[in-house]
Amino acid sequence: MTENDALVKSRMARNIALYPWFKFFQNLLFWQAVWFLFFQDRLSASEAILLYAIYDLATTVLEVPSGYLSDRLGRRLTLLVSATAAVFAAALLLFGASFEAFVMAQILWGASAAFVSGTDSAILYESLAGAGRSDEVEAQELRAWRFTFTGLAISAATGGEMSVIDFDLAFAATAIAMLAWLGCAISMREPPRDVGGEDREALRFTHLKQTFAHPVLIWIFVLSTLMYGFSHIPFVFGQPFILEALSAVGWSAEAPLVSGLVSAMMMIVSVGASWLVPALRKRIGLAAILLLAMAVQVGLVGVLAVTNSVLAILFLFLRMVPSSIHGPLLVARIQPILNDDSRATFLSIKSLVGRLMFAGSLWVAAQATTDVGLMSFPEIQQVLGWYFVIGLCAFVGLAITVARVAIEPVAADIKEG
Repeated sequence: MTENDALVKSRMARNIALYPWFKFFQNLLFWQAVWFLFFQDRLSASEAILLYAIYDLATTVLEVPSGYLSDRLGRRLTLLVSATAAVFAAALLLFGASFEAFVMAQILWGASAAFVSGTDSAILYESLAGAGRSDEVEAQELRAWRFTFTGLAISAATGGEMSVIDFDLAFAATAIAMLAWLGCAISMREPPRDVGGEDREALRFTHLKQTFAHPVLIWIFVLSTLMYGFSHIPFVFGQPFILEALSAVGWSAEAPLVSGLVSAMMMIVSVGASWLVPALRKRIGLAAILLLAMAVQVGLVGVLAVTNSVLAILFLFLRMVPSSIHGPLLVARIQPILNDDSRATFLSIKSLVGRLMFAGSLWVAAQATTDVGLMSFPEIQQVLGWYFVIGLCAFVGLAITVARVAIEPVAADIKEG
């Protein structure tokens, strides 16, 4: 081993060690459990939904360009842009007081999400490859997801408690966390990558075309885009659901605190579930565990559509369990198939389609909700009912087609160099 090889391995080992903390600080979002309540308090239910749609639209517009820039200019620079945008977004939510300020904050959050999307997993996989540890990708992805959910759990619980006193406390804490996230990004180093020679643009396009002809990548692409939307349905509509359920028993004033505790329990349950993933995956196989994850998502939407009982709030604890299952397993499955010169672009396109589909559905949902005051349960029930029907049909289609796809990894999937 040359001195340069040793230096590269040392830097990549540092990236690998930093990565879980990078994900931890990225997900210290103290406002997550109260954002809808905050916007609905300052604006209206319709505007709150539209603000989330604006976030998704901003992410959509920047998703593929950010992936291309990541592949072209590097992982570290892309992550620095993402973390910097998050710092400014958190500051705008803290100090902004108008719909226009909140729109700009959502655009910056969208930019942050777009620039980190795909690039975070890419820098981890390429750092592992640079350190000669690419066989650890599934274990390292699971470890990072545990740090992610731990950060979400801590910030959800404390953010809800802060918001009982003042919503601004949650946004101030988030701004501080985003600065720590930026510090992690600054400390990381660019991993070595094979990006081709003089004809690299043509080669990148060729590799990208090949990914969309790969049966495994096609099936996972469809599953992932659908699961993105169904993962975020309870995120968008869970808070007004909690408020409606608590109002029915005279506890509406406790909605921010309960929302924070529910979000924390979501993450705690998902962390616990992540420890069961390796054994369950080995027992029932990758296809079955991925379909199980989607079934939980669709089923949760169905439960929330049927009743606004306080007891139904307990089902929200399951919201992040599917993410703890499918997130790391999907990424670990597709990384060896992808090429270095188009890896982040493919992941960004996948996120783009998922966000575009969900943002479009939110624009439709916003038309069915009030533009003055709070969102009622009949409105929630109508929206979630349609989401459930669509999800059930999609699940059946994926279950039928999975038999034609070799979901389990094979040696031929591994890219050399």
